[in-house]
Amino acid sequence: MRVIDRRVGWLFLIFLVLLGIGLTRALWLGTVRSGSLRQAAFAEQVHTEKVPAGRGEITDSGGVPFALSEPVDDVIADPLLVRRDGDAEAMARAIAPVLNMSQSSVMSALTDSTRGGYSPIATQVAPSVAQKVVALSVGGTPIDGAVYTEPDTKRVYPRSWELSQVLGFVNHEGVGAAGLESYYNSALSGTDGERRVIDNPSTGKPISIQTVKPVTPGKSLRLTISAPLQSEVEQVLAGVGEQYSPKMVTAIVMKPQTGAILALGNWPRVNANDPYAGASSAVIDNAIQDHAVSFTYEPGSTFKAITVAGALQDGLITPSTSFDVPPYLTAYGTEIHDAEAHGYENLTTAQILKVSSNIGADLIGQRLGPDRFNHWVHRFGLGKGTGVDLPGEDAGTILSPSQYSGTSMYNLPFGQGESVTPIQMATAYSAIANGGILRTPHIVQSVGGRAQPLPRGHRIISTTTAAQLRDMMRGVLADGGTASDAAIPGYDLAGKTGTANVVVNGRYSDSEYVASFIGMVPASDPKLVVAIVVDEPHGNIYGGSVAGPAFQKIVGWAVPYFGIDPNPAHVHTGS
Repeated sequence: MRVIDRRVGWLFLIFLVLLGIGLTRALWLGTVRSGSLRQAAFAEQVHTEKVPAGRGEITDSGGVPFALSEPVDDVIADPLLVRRDGDAEAMARAIAPVLNMSQSSVMSALTDSTRGGYSPIATQVAPSVAQKVVALSVGGTPIDGAVYTEPDTKRVYPRSWELSQVLGFVNHEGVGAAGLESYYNSALSGTDGERRVIDNPSTGKPISIQTVKPVTPGKSLRLTISAPLQSEVEQVLAGVGEQYSPKMVTAIVMKPQTGAILALGNWPRVNANDPYAGASSAVIDNAIQDHAVSFTYEPGSTFKAITVAGALQDGLITPSTSFDVPPYLTAYGTEIHDAEAHGYENLTTAQILKVSSNIGADLIGQRLGPDRFNHWVHRFGLGKGTGVDLPGEDAGTILSPSQYSGTSMYNLPFGQGESVTPIQMATAYSAIANGGILRTPHIVQSVGGRAQPLPRGHRIISTTTAAQLRDMMRGVLADGGTASDAAIPGYDLAGKTGTANVVVNGRYSDSEYVASFIGMVPASDPKLVVAIVVDEPHGNIYGGSVAGPAFQKIVGWAVPYFGIDPNPAHVHTGS
């Protein structure tokens, strides 16, 4: 009996010790740790969510969307809750067909605890599909909680293939990675907001949502682009691509009075919704380039208009000045020829432009001399960026007179030996079309509804010189001109062809060329300037026959669409 009493005593003592420990623990938790425990409990029920800012739209001048953002959801797993709630394999079987994913991929996300309670199963899922996922049940138990959604946005390009190199695209983080998406990323992005969500501890459902930081939506961009004209231009370029299989084709349509770009197309085309699909990286890297601003080339005979403009403005020639043009010129052992062989002939300045005589351009260049020639090249904005509001613009390469060799003034006047970009040449011709005033080209009309200020133009040649140039360039599209096949009956057109050898391994190729044409309508008071550049066409090499018909098609569509009078009364100022 005494042994039993002793055992009871020990048990009672142990009980008192444990009770004391429990009371001490309770006292400690209720006082010293109470704050941190309350915070932990609160954290289990309260969390902060990011509210993504909608990226601003990009539209044409009339509001037609080229880029917009749509709400989507990311489907996320909490692997810790997946293990606690039940069979991960059964969850994977249920989720996979809804998301159109493999069961193994879903299983991997459900069980990947390396990121704690955050393991993405699928991103940028349509909200209706995401809701189907979280509404699933496995063995009668809802998976909501173990699998949940977070809001996000997805960039969408409704016109897919159109203007894609200009628009660019965004990366997986939603940041602009090319084109206008990159150039105007800060304006388009906006600022994400935050909200505090309080969940019911028993159901896990939100019982309170409070905005902590409001969303600042991204600003929209309204472009100067006309969506219908852009569509037509891209169809025309696709036809050039199909017929001549060049490396690339680019076209620019500008309003010369303001410098507004009404259309800008590139071929090969790219699907902006999936720019890296279906081709090798080398092909895609070339295709996603906006060649209108990044492609440098020797302009060939389109440059002759600048040579003639300088000599006209300096009073060294007139449209009717006669030149004795020999069959060739000899410069340090090199012979300079025209595209068509001929004997000795007499040509006026206007005829030199009409038949695109290299020798005639050299004779005019000799009257200018190196320093004045270089002055006029820079006066037309060559050798530096135009300032267009597009990324990736190349400045080209223009030599200074100190860099000229003995033969430089025998090839520079007809566009050989210096490099330019299509946007530079379109801008220079727009100055001729605009009565001698050079303006900065632009493609963004407004940002966030606020009109972009237009830079003031500056005069580079007189209105008389500009009118004389336009009058002479009418001859290029007349009978006997280098682009007579590009003429449209009843249309007052002016322009210039270009056919330039490509430099390969330091030498001019006799099989690879750049064909180009730059023209305007109507010549007396141009409302449109159109430039087309074709890199290394096959089957034909001449600007008049490769690029000229593209100009004809674009102008033939655009003139009636914009209600332009193609042949207003005009006064000829030269022969």
